[in-house]
Amino acid sequence: MQDLAIVVPLKEFVLAKTRLREGGVDNVDTKIRDMASGVFSAARPRPLFVSCESDDVEEFALQYSATPLRSSSTSLNEAVTFAYHALSSDFRRIMIVHADLLYPEGLGDFDPFDGVTIVTDHHGRGTNVLVVPTGFDFTFRFGADSASSHQLEAQRTGVPHRLVRDSPWRYDVDEPGDLIV
Repeated sequence: MQDLAIVVPLKEFVLAKTRLREGGVDNVDTKIRDMASGVFSAARPRPLFVSCESDDVEEFALQYSATPLRSSSTSLNEAVTFAYHALSSDFRRIMIVHADLLYPEGLGDFDPFDGVTIVTDHHGRGTNVLVVPTGFDFTFRFGADSASSHQLEAQRTGVPHRLVRDSPWRYDVDEPGDLIV
């Protein structure tokens, strides 16, 4: 069994980042692809998987030698759960990384805590990077206040956890103002 796989859930490009599109940001598709390619590059040398539901994203992942995990998921939590279960028999831990990190450097070299590691967003509420040991009935809770929800989930499963607030990975892009950091 290998130690750690990195999973990047990635929504179909034309459907992603609605708030950026509505906020008048130009070339959103290009920005998404640029951020995702930065995350993919930073994930090396770890095994890299992209949880996706579209041909476009699957082809994009293959361009970066990532392994697509194709599902019919309709939400981020479903996509991550699908990837977690698909990879649990081959990896000891799964590291979920969002594709919209501004500063993804070092992802592939990260040596996380043995339990659940939660890297918050710059507000301290969201979860930008999450490492979960396999073999647990862990329910992913991305969305509003996901950092505290993931802490509670770790407690529920009895898995020790560590919260990281000062990582460069805390900067993600959800709103137009997030592009200026």
